Amino acid sequence: MFESAREAIDYIKRNEIEAVDLKACDLQGRWKHVTLPASGVTERTLAEGVGCDGSNYGLKGVGSSDMILKPDCSTAFRDPFWDMPVLSFICGIHETDDVESPCRYDPRRICEAAEKRLLSLGAGDRIELGPEYEFYVFDGVSFENSPLRTGFEITVKGNGNGANGHAPAAKGAYHAEQPSDRHASFRGRLCRIIENMGVRVKYHHHEVGGHGQLEIETAFGPPVEMGDATMKIKYAVKNFAAACGMTATFMPKPIFGEPGSGLHVHFKMFREGRPVFSDPKGYSGVSAEALSFITGILRNSRSLSAFANPSINSYKRLVRGYEAPIAAVFAAGNRSAAVRIPGYAKRPEDARFEYRAGDATANPYLMFASLIMAGAEGLRLRLRPEDENAGPAEGNVFEMRGMEESGIRLLPACLQEAAEALEKSHSYLTESGVFPEGLVKFWAESKRAESIVAAPQPIEYELYYDI
Repeated sequence: MFESAREAIDYIKRNEIEAVDLKACDLQGRWKHVTLPASGVTERTLAEGVGCDGSNYGLKGVGSSDMILKPDCSTAFRDPFWDMPVLSFICGIHETDDVESPCRYDPRRICEAAEKRLLSLGAGDRIELGPEYEFYVFDGVSFENSPLRTGFEITVKGNGNGANGHAPAAKGAYHAEQPSDRHASFRGRLCRIIENMGVRVKYHHHEVGGHGQLEIETAFGPPVEMGDATMKIKYAVKNFAAACGMTATFMPKPIFGEPGSGLHVHFKMFREGRPVFSDPKGYSGVSAEALSFITGILRNSRSLSAFANPSINSYKRLVRGYEAPIAAVFAAGNRSAAVRIPGYAKRPEDARFEYRAGDATANPYLMFASLIMAGAEGLRLRLRPEDENAGPAEGNVFEMRGMEESGIRLLPACLQEAAEALEKSHSYLTESGVFPEGLVKFWAESKRAESIVAAPQPIEYELYYDI
């Protein structure tokens, strides 16, 4: 929004902004924020930032946790979820001894470094990402986890007998029209808010899940910008749903028996304006560079799942029978493959591929960075799909027999498998110091611990109580 702190201060004064909100992403992928009265904000404030406790961001231990939130003036946006005029900035996280040097564990810094490393290989001078956001909107949710009581309940109005015959079918609501699509106006107003926050929306629609699964797809942009956009969209979706008396979740699998929600990511690359991933003579119109990038992702898919699918719930989605992939293969127009080349992207400038396995429990900056670094390894080593048994896979992957026997890599079946894969294979991430070795080790250890669920689940009582 602004090119300098001076522009920001002028805007604050001109528009009678009452508060400035500084937002930063912690290691797990949640925004935290601190608010300053606008009357005390100066150019120096924006240039030097404000102090914070880095231990509460997951970036440092409590013994030496002082850090600095330094606002990026270009990210400023009018925050629509206050009842007063507020200007929000997204911040980088910096060390106290060098305000110009971002913290090595700062997720935005890692995403930026991954982009620079990829472009340093010379295959392209611009990489663009196009995410798709799937989420559920419910009328209410309650859950409890105590030693003597555990469970959850979701409230969805307008389904069943109260739907006047227009309830969308379970697993059958893709592109449902009104009145079955009772969230159409909700999405329309939501997307207007998102665009006012500086994120361009491509389109929105009802997704396959009949109990309020929705999707928003954005225009393409650079990796860090799309990481920022992801944080804005999650912030807007959850706050707007709350303002409407509803609740929204990006959980990968909130409802058993309904489709899960993913965070699909499309990739394009250009060099001097030329689409690097386009080759009319190549498989499905994509180039050897695209296939190498894809192969790098698929070759490292098990370990990068620790960043792209970092929750226990992620692996309730990555199962057979739905559109979420389980095999590290690619194909054209095949939604059961981990990487899909869209069959409708015919123009050279539209040449791209889509990684379909990730979900929004990921820290978006770390997810995008890990995918980019895996693709960079593919380009650097000139990997080919046939050398890694990565496809192309024709037909429904879920119906393929003997996948493991044929050498096809399967995505991890649980978070512990993903953590173990990350521990064993992560040199593509730490190459050129993009991901600090200490962060990778910490992430793997923490995810391994997170994956051990000691609490009995309600379904276990149904299955085993009377044995």
